[in-house]
Amino acid sequence: MTDNPSAQPVAILLAWTFVIFFWMYATRIPAMIRAGFDIKTMKGTTGRTLDDKLPPEVQWKAHNYNHLLEQPVAFYAACLLLILLDGQGDAAVALAWAYVALRILHSLVQVTINVIRLRFALFALSSLTLIALVILTLLAAF
Repeated sequence: MTDNPSAQPVAILLAWTFVIFFWMYATRIPAMIRAGFDIKTMKGTTGRTLDDKLPPEVQWKAHNYNHLLEQPVAFYAACLLLILLDGQGDAAVALAWAYVALRILHSLVQVTINVIRLRFALFALSSLTLIALVILTLLAAF
């Protein structure tokens, strides 16, 4: 067991990011081949090009991977600061786990059924959770 309980949810979200990474490529590369992309000579292809030519359910994984590299950066920073500042109280750890659970649920919704209303609710809840975690980080820092 670790003396840094905030490290565990950080490690889980990092690992989850690479689950989505591999899921994205496991579906995207075959879809690109079926769509006639020559992967060896592709130049100038953008995400928009892929959005236009690949099935949406393939691109949902790519979009979610990008999302896991956006807002969670603030989560990682907050947790690492809490570890450095020894500010890992029960509330901070609970918020960290809640954030990770909500982000994983958000991912599962986005990469499978992509119901926007449900996805938005999960994103909003995870954002509020992250804001609370950042407030605890500010309190620990000052």
